[in-house]
Formats: sequence, structure tokens, C-alpha cells
Amino acid sequence: MSPEGRGGRGGQAADDVPEALLGLPNIGRATAGLLTRAGISTPQELRQAGAVEAALRISGVRPEDPPCRSMLAALEGAVRGVRWHAIPKVERERLWEEYWSRNRG
Repeated sequence: MSPEGRGGRGGQAADDVPEALLGLPNIGRATAGLLTRAGISTPQELRQAGAVEAALRISGVRPEDPPCRSMLAALEGAVRGVRWHAIPKVERERLWEEYWSRNRG
């Protein structure tokens, strides 16, 4: 399932989503809404936080449905300015391991 294929459960009204985030690869309205709820409202803030920190923040605002591997890869792709499919699988796995080690700690 794509990161945006979760039915828009971000809880963010469409009008409240910063347009700048929507210009990033892999970021649609649902993910942009989640990022905003997590305190990330600009591409610069996303790049400064990084994908793992952004995913941890999203998990904090939506603990009942934390980010999946695809969303984490999408966030990393947005940070890099590429579609998430372009990120080698070994790098996506490293990100996932870092996310889970920090999420449990």
C-alpha cells in the first residue's frame, strides 16, 4: 500500500496542509497533514529532522497507527528529493531498523 493509500486518516483538514510540503516527492495530503500535526510544516523542517525523526513524531501523534515501512521510505525520499522506490532496499532496511530501535528506546 502506498503511504497515501491509508484513506487520509491524518486528521488534518485539507485547507490546513502547508502547500510547500505537497511539492515534495511522495508527500500527499494525508502525510502532509500528519507531518503538520507532528510539528513539521516546511520542507526545511523535514530535512532538518530527517525521515526517522519525522516518523517518530508521527508515531507520537498517531500511536494507534504508527508509520509503516512504506511511509518511512516515502519520508526519506522526500528528504532526498526522490521517489521512495529509488532508495536501495538495503538503505530502506537500515532506516527501518533505526526507526524501530529508537521507537522502542
